[in-house]
Amino acid sequence: MKISGIFVALTVFTPFISAQTLHNGITLPQQWPPHYEESTVRHEMPLPYLKNKPLVIPINTGRQLFVDDFLISETNLSPVYHTPKYYEGNPVLEPDKDWEKTVEGALYAAPFSDGIWYDEKYGKYRMWYLAGAGTIHKDERQTFYTCYAESNDGKIWEKVNQDIVPGTNIVDTCNRDAAVIWLDREATDPAKRWKFFNVERRKEDRRWQYVLKYSADGIHWSKGVAQSGDIGDRSTAFYNPFTKKWVLSLRASALASSRSRTYAEHADPEVLVSVAHRTRKDADDKFVKFWFSPDDKELRHEKYPEVEPGIYNFDAIAYESVMLGFYSAWAGPENRVCERDGIQKRNVISLGYSRDGFHFSRPTHQPFMNVDETEGAWNWGNMQSVAGVPLIVGDSLYFYSSGRRLSKIMWDSHTSTGLATLRRDGFVSMHADKEEGYVLSEKLSFDGKYLFVNADVRKGELLVEVLDEQGLPIEGFTKKDCIVMKKANSTKELIVWKNRKDLSTLSGKNIRLKFYLSDGDLYSFWISPWLSGASRGYTAGGGPGLDPKGIDIE
Repeated sequence: MKISGIFVALTVFTPFISAQTLHNGITLPQQWPPHYEESTVRHEMPLPYLKNKPLVIPINTGRQLFVDDFLISETNLSPVYHTPKYYEGNPVLEPDKDWEKTVEGALYAAPFSDGIWYDEKYGKYRMWYLAGAGTIHKDERQTFYTCYAESNDGKIWEKVNQDIVPGTNIVDTCNRDAAVIWLDREATDPAKRWKFFNVERRKEDRRWQYVLKYSADGIHWSKGVAQSGDIGDRSTAFYNPFTKKWVLSLRASALASSRSRTYAEHADPEVLVSVAHRTRKDADDKFVKFWFSPDDKELRHEKYPEVEPGIYNFDAIAYESVMLGFYSAWAGPENRVCERDGIQKRNVISLGYSRDGFHFSRPTHQPFMNVDETEGAWNWGNMQSVAGVPLIVGDSLYFYSSGRRLSKIMWDSHTSTGLATLRRDGFVSMHADKEEGYVLSEKLSFDGKYLFVNADVRKGELLVEVLDEQGLPIEGFTKKDCIVMKKANSTKELIVWKNRKDLSTLSGKNIRLKFYLSDGDLYSFWISPWLSGASRGYTAGGGPGLDPKGIDIE
């Protein structure tokens, strides 16, 4: 459809019968995932849950993040989009073993999605990564398999030798491209706690396909329990705990871009892998749906401005009350040009956010994790996201990525792994200068007691007022009753009123929250059943001291 010169994607829905109502009040249509016609032009993904918000938003699951306007009715504050700080000791993992080289000596030691998790049951940071497989697969220049490392602090990593290939840290020898090793915290069968979605090359025709394997320890893997049809090489997987579905993020070609994505989901990962395949354009598919193409705001390469940007990969994970999406945003140039010019292609990692697991907003296209095109930089180019991140380490989030140096051995080689840190919940803040501003929420419902905020209040103040459904201040919870948060920087600050230490008298009622802020930044809020401030949200890749179930609970 074209309206006033703007192309709009049409979504075909069956009559609006509830298929599932999510934790945040969003009701999915009966036809889910939605059917979108393949993009012929570049446009941003539609966000139906922002156009038609729930009348009342339940906030019982997780910290409530200001990553879009979902929670906001009115505000005169400005959103600020933050980026993590690279660890000064990067890279934290480099290729330094003979078995991490290809047959021509090209170096690889970094996740290609793969996985970096904190395993609370094991008490370690754990990493799976792609390495050069020249010691085993000698029939091609570029072959890869999977290796393993672990850490006590997430910064110093040890390549721990295993018994798969004695004397090495190789844990799977299959010739592969991308892979995802997922810690299934909801697994009822201990033998399936770790799930390995490996994109393996078939010897017979050199085509790529998913092979799903299970493991109790992440080291010793079962024989493949499911296999897909032919797929694109840079295809990955993730789990959406809000819908209880496994999702495949499939590399695909669309009319708008040859670097687009298709989508498939299912509650059973074996069924999901079994139905995955490339799709043809003259037929619909029951399971594999067109998802998205690069949009019209993608960043261009200043040295190769003629290159149309693409999406090289897309990973996702649940964090608190939202899904985080990691775009490997490709700006070129093409491989033959990279080889000619002796450079790495440019992939940067940008961030998106979703309230339903399918539609992702991208409030900014600026890199969340950027390349560093200086001589010797570990991340000169071709950065790729990692499954499992972020990890929650105290008041910080740990993000890992792969990066590639300039290489004279093989232009696309020499991968290593880097770390960057961000304030907990620190993706977007609502910012106030010296003059007081406000954020008024939509109508909310809750069943907790204690109101917490994540805020940095410098020389100003933060106060919170509770309003009824009609927008009138509730006695005892007014602005003048609120105990001021002043000159404080906390990722978990309890808000109380003079004669009201909690919100228990309002539990089950519909309310609005009005935040008054000066000279500070507000990152999130939530209402917890516990004085500890545990949010009941999802803790992504986990972290020291967190619950092994992957939920922030006491």
